[in-house]
Amino acid sequence: MMASKKYIKLAQVSMQNVIAYRFTYFISLLGSLIFVIAMFYLWQAIFDQREQLSGFTWEQMKAYIFITYLTNSLISWYSETSISRKIIKGDVAMDLLKPLDFQKARIAETAGASLMEGCIAAIMIAALLLSTKSMVMPDSLQSGVLFILSLALSVFIKFGIIYLASLFCFWTANGIGVAWMRAALTNFFSGALIPFAFFPEWLAGISRLLPFQGIVHIPASIYLGKAIGLEAWGQIGIQIFWGIVLWTLGKWLWVWAVRQVTINGG
Repeated sequence: MMASKKYIKLAQVSMQNVIAYRFTYFISLLGSLIFVIAMFYLWQAIFDQREQLSGFTWEQMKAYIFITYLTNSLISWYSETSISRKIIKGDVAMDLLKPLDFQKARIAETAGASLMEGCIAAIMIAALLLSTKSMVMPDSLQSGVLFILSLALSVFIKFGIIYLASLFCFWTANGIGVAWMRAALTNFFSGALIPFAFFPEWLAGISRLLPFQGIVHIPASIYLGKAIGLEAWGQIGIQIFWGIVLWTLGKWLWVWAVRQVTINGG
């Protein structure tokens, strides 16, 4: 019980840091906003004079773009590089002395920051929606609830991928390259850049075997009604599966990395 209070406190401190370092966060948010605006006008040009493309209407594509923006905003660049900075700067040595699980502490910080960042991103999206006339909404209360659940699981999956990538900084001198490679793979294979419906069948098949789909593709499919009922629950099951796998891999890699550091005196 006492340990749980410590993790809750970490989440609260993380929320306060978003406010305290709001300039850094808003710069990151602005970068995501510029990206989504560019994607909006790119897809608008592609859909010009077309009612439907690969199963998407323009209204559905607008919703897809804003879901991408929301998922990318839930974990900012500042938040996701905090783990790699700890490792590279050597601050992780202090964490080894604390009576807290390193992985649980980082997910608590991510949860706190994501809650605050998600609220701000939601306000930004509401403002964008007012300027784009109409947009598709979930067709039922159940779809809306499942979307929120799927969105929460997408944060857990994205954290798992970021955590694994950050731990590789134990063996690198600079974490920027690792973060960029992680971001490139995530954006492509999650469907953030291009929906799976536009992929060649073989590439879409590969993408559906990877955990990245749980970040954008699955929440968007549930929101747009492309996965409903048992299929939607099956998609959420896939997210839960990958969340557990990534968490387990992260725990294993952390133990192995710390053992190497202890043995080699790094």
